[in-house]
Amino acid sequence: MKLRVSIKYLGLACAFAGMVSSGALAQMPQTSAQARKQASEMLLPEMPLHDPFILAYAPTKTYYLYTSNVQPLTQVKRVGTMVYTSKDLKHWTPPKVVFTVPEGFWAEQGGWAPEVHAYKGKFYLLTTLHNEKKTLPQELPLGHETYMRGTIIAVSDSPEGPFVPVKDDGPIPPADFMTLDGTLYIDRAGKPWMVYAHEWLQVTDGTMEAVPLKDDLTAASGAPISLFKASDAPWIDEQAMPTKAGSRYVTDGPELFRTKDGHLLMLWSSYEHQSDNTPGSHYVQTVARSASGELKGPWIQLQPLVRQDSGHGMLFQTFDGKLMMVLHRPFKGARGKLYQMRDAGDHLEVERERIDLDGEKP
Repeated sequence: MKLRVSIKYLGLACAFAGMVSSGALAQMPQTSAQARKQASEMLLPEMPLHDPFILAYAPTKTYYLYTSNVQPLTQVKRVGTMVYTSKDLKHWTPPKVVFTVPEGFWAEQGGWAPEVHAYKGKFYLLTTLHNEKKTLPQELPLGHETYMRGTIIAVSDSPEGPFVPVKDDGPIPPADFMTLDGTLYIDRAGKPWMVYAHEWLQVTDGTMEAVPLKDDLTAASGAPISLFKASDAPWIDEQAMPTKAGSRYVTDGPELFRTKDGHLLMLWSSYEHQSDNTPGSHYVQTVARSASGELKGPWIQLQPLVRQDSGHGMLFQTFDGKLMMVLHRPFKGARGKLYQMRDAGDHLEVERERIDLDGEKP
């Protein structure tokens, strides 16, 4: 999605290239932020974070915060994934690269929405790549090209990588679908699935879909199923994503969560048109619930959890048992925001934003 490329990463890279210029830093008085960086410590407001994902790794009581590689920060000039680590969710180490796209791979662009899951003794990275030279058919003539895009899976023995792709000839979802933001879900029978967003760029009304996986996560094991479409959300209107060719409806950032009483929820993101004095469309963190408690649904769309141009939220539990959500805000120049959540059985509730963790240090 060309909009994503320009907003999500090019702007971040340019901004941080200026910030980390050694010549500029040499002429500036030392600030508390710079002192923390010299001491291998960063705070969330200092960290570029689009599509953040936190793995809470109990054996070492370490939080791993994954995001796309920002080359000026890591000095690794390849598309890939980097990770910050923390013991307390407030103070973070500078990022290190845990995955880079191999040379000659089927796609060498993107590196979006990385997430890492522990599964059967190994760690699996899911991240979205694309190749603009490999065009794909469109459902309708939309006035722009669509091209090969989808989520890959890579494996490692450690949450710190290095991660190696499990297959090299294409993404896990069907290669003729333009998809993104794949997440891993294990159903109640122990069957692994990849749940992903089918791009509005290709299908106009973006959908959430799921494809069954082989037990070793090396490939799909069957045909995908459709879960719901973006326009099912009652709070989305035709002004959510207007284009010259008509309205479009976006699906982004799925993650599945089984509540304490067995309900199956899905966090996901889209856009809504704001009728107040804020112009344009804004990112929204929302949630849906499966009426059957199973992946097939049907899915009931609930009210958004967080607005304020926020989204791509992911849930995790702290080592002292708190349910937390990490998301990014705003969409452009994104930073990580942490929310303490409540599992209310058939829905989620935001208890409070943890500004003690994601705000500036006094």
